[in-house]
Amino acid sequence: MASSQTRAPASALADRLVGRLFRYLAVTSQSDAGATMVPSTPGQWDMARLLQRELEELGLSDIHLDDHAVLTARLPGTIEGAPRIGFCAHVDTVDVGLSPHIHPRLVAFDGADLCLNPERMIWMRVAEHPELLPYVGQTLVVTDGTSVLGADDKAAVSVVMTLLETLVRERPAHGDVLVAFVPDEEIGLRGAKAMDLARFPAEFAYTIDCCALGEFVAETFNAAQATITVTGVTAHPMSAKGVLVNPILVAADLIARFDPLDTPEHTDGRQGYCWCNGLTANALTATLSVSIRDFDPQGFAERKARLEAMVALTASAHPRAAISVRIDDVYANVANGLVHDHRSVALMRAAYEAEGIVPNVIAMRGGTDGSALSARGIPTPNLFTGALNFHSEFEFLPVPSFVRSYEVAARIVALGAGQGPGDAASRR
Repeated sequence: MASSQTRAPASALADRLVGRLFRYLAVTSQSDAGATMVPSTPGQWDMARLLQRELEELGLSDIHLDDHAVLTARLPGTIEGAPRIGFCAHVDTVDVGLSPHIHPRLVAFDGADLCLNPERMIWMRVAEHPELLPYVGQTLVVTDGTSVLGADDKAAVSVVMTLLETLVRERPAHGDVLVAFVPDEEIGLRGAKAMDLARFPAEFAYTIDCCALGEFVAETFNAAQATITVTGVTAHPMSAKGVLVNPILVAADLIARFDPLDTPEHTDGRQGYCWCNGLTANALTATLSVSIRDFDPQGFAERKARLEAMVALTASAHPRAAISVRIDDVYANVANGLVHDHRSVALMRAAYEAEGIVPNVIAMRGGTDGSALSARGIPTPNLFTGALNFHSEFEFLPVPSFVRSYEVAARIVALGAGQGPGDAASRR
């Protein structure tokens, strides 16, 4: 049986959060890795302008939308002496080859398989997705099976905007709250890298991105992208002997030099990897893309050096081919930027404790906008949205976890202002 009965969220806060989420999901804002401009798609402008209007309606100060669709604003504090705390969320959704248009709905999950799309018979089977089981009896936001859900990261946008609305309406004690909504996080953190930090003068900040209830991220991968270009020698097959150099076979020789177990599908935890994730080729040239990931700076440098050595060995084996490699750093480990200022992590840990949430401290096998911000001098760890299976048509968001994400964000602001657990507006 399908567990597909629609029902409303249980609380007024949940209603507000889900209402915002659905409004934002209606704006198509998928990023495009093939584009060179920032933002990479016009839909991200639509999201930024919608949020700009909402910030103006709330009466925030220093609202600024720049030429890259980076939107920043400040909610002035109601007390003196509290730290300036920032929140950053991205407005793009990821392109994984599914529809860019998102059609979310609420389901009451009773433990049975979920029929996401009766017309196309798309099912989310519990046996294939046991990560559903802890959420029996809860309301979930799910897709229709044709797209990602986009809780990564529009759940975070909803949390931040709902928090601002509450702070404006209820005026509890708080310091300055800075917000930034950025484009193109999914394609190399381009928005956070382009942000004018003079317009986001946070002492420290938080991203709210992906991950289940309780996940606590103060460490991410170091990331680089390698582009290897092979130029062969073309010839007609009738006269190819001793002349033709096939760049596809040269690229295949290089790929064979990689450790077959040093890949995303064979690693977890704190293990890094090299991922051959793109190959375009013809009779003359082949271009191979390789993602390099490692948590440890020394291990990261060693991986890049090994790749350069493999390219050199391949070039030696094929002297008539021209082989070049370019390695570009994409983002750095958030932990690198937290060494000298622990306030953000300490405050987040205190907020989890005040909310009765046990931190599930993980080394994130990916990156966030906080990776870019931390490298630029603003320590920025990450807290959970509550969503699971991001970058998938089986992405889902348990509403109670969504509410808890908001409560932690609100608690951070309250504790930053010196309020005790009983004083925050975190359960409004």
